[in-house]
Amino acid sequence: MSPRPVPPELARLVAQIQLVEWPLWTEPAARTRREVVELCRLQAARGLTLLSWLAQDGLDGTTPHAIRPAPTLPAPSNHPPETPTAIPPVGSAMRSRASGTLAVWEQDLGWLLDTRRLGGGRRERMYAAADGLPLEVRELVVANWTWALGTPHGGQATAAYLAGGAYPDDGYSAARATVALLRLWERRPEYRTAMAAAWAATRTPADWCKAAELRAAYGAAVPIFSYPRVPLPRTTVRPWIVRLLGVRKDHCG
Repeated sequence: MSPRPVPPELARLVAQIQLVEWPLWTEPAARTRREVVELCRLQAARGLTLLSWLAQDGLDGTTPHAIRPAPTLPAPSNHPPETPTAIPPVGSAMRSRASGTLAVWEQDLGWLLDTRRLGGGRRERMYAAADGLPLEVRELVVANWTWALGTPHGGQATAAYLAGGAYPDDGYSAARATVALLRLWERRPEYRTAMAAAWAATRTPADWCKAAELRAAYGAAVPIFSYPRVPLPRTTVRPWIVRLLGVRKDHCG
């Protein structure tokens, strides 16, 4: 798969969604660990939403979208209901200004850029976007996810990437967040699948944009980089990961 040029506004969003507050404490407490899981869910959903926009008319060599049925999920009991927002139909995101219709990423994106806990209408909107990913694109994310969980270097790769994207202009905070996330990965294995999902879902759009940039620079198709898919170790996979990545629990150890 080789991506076509990416609109500058959309490319900026790929970096912008990584600006979240990962913990800076080297020994995250129980509440902080729960907040990390919520951030991972938010980042995974936002990354897959951007991928769905990138994939609409922006990729060579994919088959038509394969839509999976979206199960009805109740809103968290401690999160207030949100007003549902209309979801643009598949294929509408890449309409040009010449048609008089703004692309999705040129409209109000407060629902996407909000870093509060994911729930209600925002959650359903992002989950619906993830459901519309072409199978080939979803496989890139799943391959990166399995690689992070199956390699001894997964903690280092995920921690450094997530922290570096969150604090691009603050090396001190980036270093502290890297240590905090790495220790969480090493000492709390039950959090690895969530952290790997956030990493895979945000890294894949960045690799997409890099391939598109190289194609524009050299005039030749450039494949999107991904790590090899590997067998998963026996692990716990949270329901939201099953939903977003399209993996089944019986595939996981």
